[in-house]
Amino acid sequence: MVKHRAVKRRTVVMGIGATAGVAAVGGIALNAHASSDSASSDSLVFDPDAYTKLTTTVTDTDGNDHAVTYHFWKAITYVAKPVDEKYQSLNVSVPVEIDGKAVDATDAPILFANSVGGYMPSSVADATGIGASGGIMGPGGGAPSASAPGANGNTNATGGALNSNQLLALAAGYVVIEPGARGRTLKNSDGEYYGTAPAVIVDLKAAVRYVRFNKGRIPGDVDRIVSAGTSAGGAVSALLGASGDSPLYAKYLKELGAADAGDAIFATGAWCPITDLDHADGAYEWNWGTNVTQSTGKVVDQSVSKDLISQFAEYQASLHLKGLSGFGPLTARNLDDYLVQRYLEPSATRYLTDLSDSDRATYLAANTFITWKNGRATFTWADFLTHVGARKKTTPAFDAFDLSAGENNEFGAGTTETRHFTSYSLKHDTTGSAGTRLDSDIPEKLRLMNPMHFLAGKANPGRSKHWWIRLGTKDSDTSLTVSANLAAAAAGLGDEVDHLYYWDQGHGANTDPGDFIKWIAKVTGYRKAR
Repeated sequence: MVKHRAVKRRTVVMGIGATAGVAAVGGIALNAHASSDSASSDSLVFDPDAYTKLTTTVTDTDGNDHAVTYHFWKAITYVAKPVDEKYQSLNVSVPVEIDGKAVDATDAPILFANSVGGYMPSSVADATGIGASGGIMGPGGGAPSASAPGANGNTNATGGALNSNQLLALAAGYVVIEPGARGRTLKNSDGEYYGTAPAVIVDLKAAVRYVRFNKGRIPGDVDRIVSAGTSAGGAVSALLGASGDSPLYAKYLKELGAADAGDAIFATGAWCPITDLDHADGAYEWNWGTNVTQSTGKVVDQSVSKDLISQFAEYQASLHLKGLSGFGPLTARNLDDYLVQRYLEPSATRYLTDLSDSDRATYLAANTFITWKNGRATFTWADFLTHVGARKKTTPAFDAFDLSAGENNEFGAGTTETRHFTSYSLKHDTTGSAGTRLDSDIPEKLRLMNPMHFLAGKANPGRSKHWWIRLGTKDSDTSLTVSANLAAAAAGLGDEVDHLYYWDQGHGANTDPGDFIKWIAKVTGYRKAR
């Protein structure tokens, strides 16, 4: 496995392409074709000449520097009837010269890298170049408010950990597109939330449609789009891959004036996806239920934990998933064995193998729960949980009884900031403000936000067929079962899946970005044209 090194970027403005197609709207440079008052296809035509020419130095994972010259299109509105152009816009970066040699990216893969974190809004409007987007943003465009829902420790990551993917992709000759998207904290002057579910996935689909609609105008192979995201961004990246061309989103896309094109993508990269929210509370308790919490130093309410674990067991059985490598049916009773054998022991083995003899001996002396024999690490699930230590979140982890979790805000609607999305938490609500039954729109929104609904059971034919999934073994922002089930579901459909866990890494880890870039070349069959 390639060791991760910091990927550096130094950018210099070299010049500007033909700028007749650029206008300023609300202080944001926009493509002149991105009209907000016309739903016609003409309003979504990409202007190939409206770029800025930039140069940057990218240091790859082997420590080698590469001089890259690229064309940069900034903050192009990707729908004809945007709700908020600041978030519903994208940036495009196309390499034209690498290490002094001309590059033709006409048929290159397209890395579609979102910076969503915590289901918060993300904007590319202030970017000065590739990998420099603003990431998650607060309602007014600045940093998210400290009072924004998330008191349950559920802030997740900003997506910034994936900037290395964009830079490495550019240096590999790929086209890089960075879309912004609405998020849960956005609120208009009437106090109405306009970025809650399913806004984020609708926006990303609209952005994909814009790219596909502009085939031949935007450089790159629109049939080889590879999404990437981390945390909530990993969730919507997985959802984008799973739900390609699903008609369930049609009405939402029509409202925005999305381009008349498909939104299926070729491959999916998802790091620590915070997804399957319908069942995330039970999955979290199944995984971390006996561990103390970081905030209290005590074990959570075991009665609640057991209730949620019981719910998860029923859900897991209903999925009818089989483990990779012929493991057989995955149930709540054998998931621990599956995770240890398939992912955790191999992860520890890779980590220890890469250490020097002296460093390995030191690590093993400090972690005696691991048995190291014949170059292989073995241990029990119980010892692994002890090794990880305190869990990040209280219980329930996602649909908090007091509506304090970020996901409660994600399912807000109208002027209602937070809502329950599971019957169990609604029943145990401690705020005194919840009703007696879930709001009628919740089931549909849960379906629209969950990739498992498009993979397990009746599979979506327009889904991505290639999956790169990563998670840290010490990531207690979510359950280790979430990515394992996602991988098993995709593999069970015959899709190509590359899934592993990073040993001793926490939330947002990306320790093998160079391998991801090589994987893109492999699955797309791309050879850099020079």
